[in-house]
Amino acid sequence: MTGSADTAKPRADGTMALMDHLRELRTRIIRSALAIAAGAIVVGIAYDWVLDLLLEPYLALCRRREAGFCGLSYSESLDRVSLFTMDPVEGFTTRMRIATYGGLVLGSPVVLWQIWRFIVPAMHRNERRYAIGFLVSSVGLFVAGGLLAFSTLERAIEFLIDWSGEGVDQVFRVSAYIRLVTLMVVAFGIGFTVPVLLVFLQLIGVISPRSLMRAWRYAVVGIVFLAAAITPSGDPVSLLSLSVPMVALYFAAIGVGTLLTRRRRRREVRD
Repeated sequence: MTGSADTAKPRADGTMALMDHLRELRTRIIRSALAIAAGAIVVGIAYDWVLDLLLEPYLALCRRREAGFCGLSYSESLDRVSLFTMDPVEGFTTRMRIATYGGLVLGSPVVLWQIWRFIVPAMHRNERRYAIGFLVSSVGLFVAGGLLAFSTLERAIEFLIDWSGEGVDQVFRVSAYIRLVTLMVVAFGIGFTVPVLLVFLQLIGVISPRSLMRAWRYAVVGIVFLAAAITPSGDPVSLLSLSVPMVALYFAAIGVGTLLTRRRRRREVRD
């Protein structure tokens, strides 16, 4: 079979030949790569606007604090913050990095759709229903975590500047600032998706809702240590902003896992 992934037909027993699988996988990968590349081009064209958006928390901080707090990075006359480069190629590499990250974000719906179309033929009806729930909840929680990270960035930068000392003038490198924003968003996003993993482990029987509830004290301490480890800024505002929702999501995962496991047991009894 040499057609596209959408025209590949299974055998009479519902399976596909190995070469058909490989051709389909290649097509899905190419489509995903093209979607990411297209998104990267769009973000690269809109680079100045994206950079201004990423600088908004820093600009809001400089406006709110006293004159000189942001050092050379903030111009009161122009009402804008500036980042600096210490390497001739740093500006170019930063633009490419932002374009790549943006391409991954803009192309993610296509990538997820291609992944879904590739794995769904091998799944049973119940597995498909659970997979949709896990996929939607994972994406939604990751986005929520990223937005929360971006909203706390102003306080995080303020903490870091305050603790740098009075004799330190603030001159941020563009690559360092983008790295901080990216790591914050990714750390919060990953932290918010941990409950999805807990629900999955409950469904497959690795852990039980009762054991998770009994260990809640240890879980809270572990969540705080995990939040401290993955939060790149290390400030208490970001730590609390990540650990408190993660604790709430931990108990929510127990509730969701309890409902799903009970429903599965009732279905097994009926069958």
